Amino acid sequence: MTPPPVSVVIVSRDRPESLIWCLTGVAGLRYPGFEVVVVADPPGVEAVRASRFAGRVKLIPFDRANISEARNLGVAQAAGEVVAFIDDDAVPEPTWLTFLTEPFADPGVAAVGGFVRGRNGISFQWKARMVDTCGRAEPLDVDEAQPTVLHPGPGQAIKTEGTNMALRRQVLARLGGFDPNFRFYLDETDLNIRLARAGMATAIAPMAQVHHAYAASPRRSADRAVRDLHEIGASWAVFLRKHCPEDQRARRWQEVQNDEHARLDDQQARGLIDAADAPRILASLSRGFADGRQREIADPPGIEPSQAGFLPFPWAQGASVVLAGRIWQARRIRREARDRVARGETVSLFLFSPTTRFHKVRLSPEGVWEQVGGLFGRSDRDAPLFRLIGFRARVDQESRRVAALRDLNGADQDKRQHSAILP
Repeated sequence: MTPPPVSVVIVSRDRPESLIWCLTGVAGLRYPGFEVVVVADPPGVEAVRASRFAGRVKLIPFDRANISEARNLGVAQAAGEVVAFIDDDAVPEPTWLTFLTEPFADPGVAAVGGFVRGRNGISFQWKARMVDTCGRAEPLDVDEAQPTVLHPGPGQAIKTEGTNMALRRQVLARLGGFDPNFRFYLDETDLNIRLARAGMATAIAPMAQVHHAYAASPRRSADRAVRDLHEIGASWAVFLRKHCPEDQRARRWQEVQNDEHARLDDQQARGLIDAADAPRILASLSRGFADGRQREIADPPGIEPSQAGFLPFPWAQGASVVLAGRIWQARRIRREARDRVARGETVSLFLFSPTTRFHKVRLSPEGVWEQVGGLFGRSDRDAPLFRLIGFRARVDQESRRVAALRDLNGADQDKRQHSAILP
């Protein structure tokens, strides 16, 4: 299959620095035909125009707190056959689009979702999930190495995450895109339900992975402490009215309130919020629900074909290499890693200390995939707590773990011979 042209849509609000970090990750994609559409508030627009990405993306100013409306504006400008979505506080692995578009070789597949890693760059926030018409999501067992095409049963849908999903533009446009009644929450879940009701298949592509940082926003702090639940309450009111059987709505709404109360109790116990905060936050949930009950529900209008031409975004065509060293060699090896990225290479940098510290992975501001941890410590959180292993063997082990994600296999195997491992 010839890789389809893809439009990557990024919506950004209140997070200009995260947006540039996201674009840095997108610039490392090893995919030959994609464009980038950024829908951003004034600080985000200014940040892009002042960056190296100026003129390389379709930039749409938008200053309302409505992610569905913003995404629809992005889709309207998208000229790709496939539209992919990633949040402004996330970065994709270099092979993200390669794996995310693979299931579209099946003409019956309308949407594809991938796996999402959390802040430590190792553990997963979300894998595959099923969701019902009352918004209850449950884990779904799928092959974690190969795509799985799924046809949900009555009253069910395949859950995709807004920060890692793709749809055929034609299908998305016909459905009217995202419902603007969902200004922040349940927007993609509503779309999942509509796709399922239309009899369309969704695939899960586990190797299509992004790293989600959960950056701060008006709704949560950097440590994920809840600040406000108004739009969550409003979205639940709309979702239940649209999809949940009437005789189940009251029970489901009570479950949602109980879940949010339990979340606040947990955050209070961990010192993330004060005792006085919980009643105020729960009141915002109730006010939001009342607001959502007043929002008019109607089928979103269709989205017209894009009048904008396809704007190819430069993609990473250099070698995919591994650099590795001891933690005390960090300054020297990081400098080399930055230089290689500047030359168009994809760099996986491993820095090990003689400890059992757990590993973390992050994309540096310069675009280096850096993994730091103890030589004897865990990367995979299901691995043994301690493992006696030599330095080079550990480098090889970790390189194999990320090989498919960083394109270290196949055609790039010869290029890896240029990698540097410092003893």
